[in-house]
Amino acid sequence: MQKDGLTYAQAGVDIDAGNALVERIKPAAKRTDRPGTMSGLGGFGALFDLKAAGYSDPVLVAATDGVGTKLRIAIDTGHLDGVGVDLVAMCVNDLVCQGAEPLFFLDYFATGKLDTDSAARVIEGIAAGCEASGAALIGGETAEMPGMYPAGDFDLAGFAVGAMERGHALPDGVAEGDVLLGLGSDGVHSNGYSLVRRIVERAGLGWDDAAPFSGESLGAALLAPTRLYVKSVLAAIREGGVHGLAHITGGGLTENLPRVLPEGLGAEIDLGAWSLPPVFDWLKREGGLDTSEMLKTFNSGIGMVVVVSPEKADAIAALLDAEGETVHRLGRVTAGQGVAYTGSLS
Repeated sequence: MQKDGLTYAQAGVDIDAGNALVERIKPAAKRTDRPGTMSGLGGFGALFDLKAAGYSDPVLVAATDGVGTKLRIAIDTGHLDGVGVDLVAMCVNDLVCQGAEPLFFLDYFATGKLDTDSAARVIEGIAAGCEASGAALIGGETAEMPGMYPAGDFDLAGFAVGAMERGHALPDGVAEGDVLLGLGSDGVHSNGYSLVRRIVERAGLGWDDAAPFSGESLGAALLAPTRLYVKSVLAAIREGGVHGLAHITGGGLTENLPRVLPEGLGAEIDLGAWSLPPVFDWLKREGGLDTSEMLKTFNSGIGMVVVVSPEKADAIAALLDAEGETVHRLGRVTAGQGVAYTGSLS
């Protein structure tokens, strides 16, 4: 007896849904076009023309990252629109720390069963992040893999490529006495969410409950997208006097700032130079976290540190302020190693 023929759709993969997703996101991707973009979505590869982007002797810089367990909150609450911005920010904020301008971005979206609307909301967020950082969304992959993910779950990865003219890489010229300018964050960004979720559980709160530190629901407040520092920081680099940049992600100030300091140099930071934002104050109190744990787990209100020459510090601080950043003069580069803190975090 002949068995009935099977289809890929019966096995759980809907090619038509994937095609529908590509068509839906094409307008969002198109809005990210920039000089150098050569191809749209749908090809086997994506093309980019460095010469058309204005580079004569470029060095390419690449970065990849994800959003971590912040995705769990987004999936559980249905607030999906911001995690695409997070994905872009985690990559392009790293690129700019090398002195590079982000040029283009690719994403990988993996799920057990494709929900076109949910996937489109995520990818439209990716496009919004690309547009805000001057990067073209030129390709990606949507993988539908039945049996790999529970119903409704998905995972994200992002890949960004940037460029700089040869000889302009950062960090460069960091010296004792350089000034540390901290740029304010927009919340927890995309690191530390495994601890955040434990604290929320310990507090006995649900994602739909009112956030103790704002007027929003707790889920919405904790899903505030990662701030994009690209355009303001590139303006500071063009001004001259920027010696280094540190994106404050997992590891906090304690682990990330030393990554841009040469051997034999450390940093001194005054914890009284800024106030702990309400979300971090709540996490600190509710979780019973000591200061050292806060500073090596969360950004604690500082999402980027700009290391600048003393004579340019005031001008660059004013420029960053004009670009919309909240600027705090944190301290200075010192002889030694690691980060030394003075004052108290409050």
